[in-house]
Amino acid sequence: MMKKILFILFYLTAFSGFSQSKMVWLNTADKCFEKKDYYNALIYYQKVVDDTIALKSDILPYEVQLANRTLSKKIKGDRKVTLEEYTHHQIAMCHQLTYDYKRAETQFEKTYQSKGYPNDAFYYGSALKNNEKYSKAIDILEAYVRSNPSSDSLVELAIASIQGCNFILNDAKAKTEAIVRLADTSVFNKGTSSFAVSYFGGYNRLMFTSARPGGVILKPEQQSEYLCDVYWTEKDEHGKWKSATNFGRPMNSAQHDAASTVNNTNTIFYTRWSDDNKKEQSIYLARMFDFKFFEAYKLDERVNVAGYSSIQPNITLDGKTLYFSSNRPGGYGGMDIWKIELDTLGNIVGEAENLGPKINSNADEITPFFHDATSTLFYSSNGFNSIGGFDVFKSDYDAEKHTFSIPANMGTPINSSYDDTYLIFDSKLDKGFLSSDREPCEFGHCYNIYEISNSEIVVSLEGNSYVKGTEKILPNTTVTIKDVKGVANNYNLVTDENGYYKVNITIGEEIFLKAQKEGYFADAGVINTESITESMVLRQDFYLDKIPEREIRIDGIEYDFDSDKLRPESKEKLDIIAKFLELNDNLVVEINSHTDYRGSDKYNLNLSKRRAQSCVNYLIENGIDKNRLIPRGYGESDPTIYIDEDRKPILDSEGHEIILTEKYILTLSPDEQERTNQLNRRTAFKVVGENFQLESSK
Repeated sequence: MMKKILFILFYLTAFSGFSQSKMVWLNTADKCFEKKDYYNALIYYQKVVDDTIALKSDILPYEVQLANRTLSKKIKGDRKVTLEEYTHHQIAMCHQLTYDYKRAETQFEKTYQSKGYPNDAFYYGSALKNNEKYSKAIDILEAYVRSNPSSDSLVELAIASIQGCNFILNDAKAKTEAIVRLADTSVFNKGTSSFAVSYFGGYNRLMFTSARPGGVILKPEQQSEYLCDVYWTEKDEHGKWKSATNFGRPMNSAQHDAASTVNNTNTIFYTRWSDDNKKEQSIYLARMFDFKFFEAYKLDERVNVAGYSSIQPNITLDGKTLYFSSNRPGGYGGMDIWKIELDTLGNIVGEAENLGPKINSNADEITPFFHDATSTLFYSSNGFNSIGGFDVFKSDYDAEKHTFSIPANMGTPINSSYDDTYLIFDSKLDKGFLSSDREPCEFGHCYNIYEISNSEIVVSLEGNSYVKGTEKILPNTTVTIKDVKGVANNYNLVTDENGYYKVNITIGEEIFLKAQKEGYFADAGVINTESITESMVLRQDFYLDKIPEREIRIDGIEYDFDSDKLRPESKEKLDIIAKFLELNDNLVVEINSHTDYRGSDKYNLNLSKRRAQSCVNYLIENGIDKNRLIPRGYGESDPTIYIDEDRKPILDSEGHEIILTEKYILTLSPDEQERTNQLNRRTAFKVVGENFQLESSK
């Protein structure tokens, strides 16, 4: 009996000791988790549930099962879960937050049906998506949305994830023509992590971040292979990248220094943070002279808001704008893309501006890169139709409207089911770099640097020519293509029997197109290929108006009384005619002036000639060849037709057009007589030739 009591006392003492040690591990894990030290949090959470660790600690091997029947953990609200449920959930979250999606999937599979953690279904579906199990991910995420969860933000992300899964499963645009390959391991991908390539004074010199042996440390116990430093490399005379060089102190510190960008005055912006405070990451500035640095300093609260992270700076080519990612107040959830202006010395100017809800979601947007040549913002997000974790998106910037377009997923192979970030391209979009953790890694999540070679971007232009106002095709229409900047040569093509044409055009140009055909006025269009970043087919149709046999009235041409002097309003109308004649540069036209019947015939004829000549003189002053312009004064000899207020012909009882002769006008009311006399007092033009250029070139 005494032995049995002693055994029970021993058992209870051992159980109590283990429970205490378990709570110590749990508290330590929770503190690490709160500090965002997910790696160490994971170790201690695993100690709580791992039988093997319990055995090594001289604890009863079956105590875990016993303890989980008695211990519980209170979570948000009034819900309680068992210690086992809580710890498995926390382990799953640690895997998710360290981007180890394979282990996260395995762990969330254990917890996603737990009543204590209904949102684990979302995380489980996300992990399935990250592991390319798209169909199953859709099933889990749709079930999560239908369950009417309390988190609206996670519902939005779930729907975006479903869209991402469908995008990769069904959309042909999910694949881009590019080659992605691991960059030179001896230069770029050494150590535990390498990422964040940026151009450094040209495309043959780069900066990048790496955690590798030989970095900057201040204490013997520090391990540089786990500390990020900024390195640089350049190409040798054979086009090969040289061994990477650490920038050293004072730019690099014994903390994490990463994600750098440089302006035109050798001012480098980069991110710095400490393992002791991962919640606060800040952007620093360091000025360089002859590859030597002055002491770096932290940008003020206009960029770095205390208690929040501001990271991953990127400077535009002109050095005037700094883009960065931050979770500072005023955003749309998680990390957002922001920008702030810089002066010529690299000092920040004004206040930071959030790029808005079109660019930023309620999740995270990171690693911005603004491609100046195409006015395109490349960045990574896990909040839109991502096919994995972070995907690279692009958005075109309209400088006139100051707006960004809806972001588009770059598709595979640039994006994968893992995290794909820090995309940059050269000016021609031929070559670039990407950071991704798509390769297997001992730690489950290790960034490597990848080189990107874009296939040739082919842009085709096609369209049809029609008779304006109808669907009738115009075959054999001549289309002239001109480079607005005058760099490329002009060339012509002719539409086929169906009025159709197709031609490959060059990216990086603004192209003016003009369609001409005998008997028709020309039509024109402008195509800008400067912001195009992928192969595509553009369309430009033309609608040509038939040249009428009669003259065309120019409304709004007015003169001083009894004078041939043009009023300012008349010049504005003639400016429009000048542009019209520039477009239709093959036409020879009469500029006709008419008067009403009042006054002598001789006087009216002379006045109309002088007025027609005034119009011609003005057009010549504005660049129209005088040989294309014939002034004609008709006085009162050529009255016009009767039209209503809508400019439609008024017909007589037999359906004929009415000519506004003096005899007819005198039959009208006084008010209508004044209106019809004004119709006769007109300036007009009439096409009298169509081959001016051909004739003048002989």
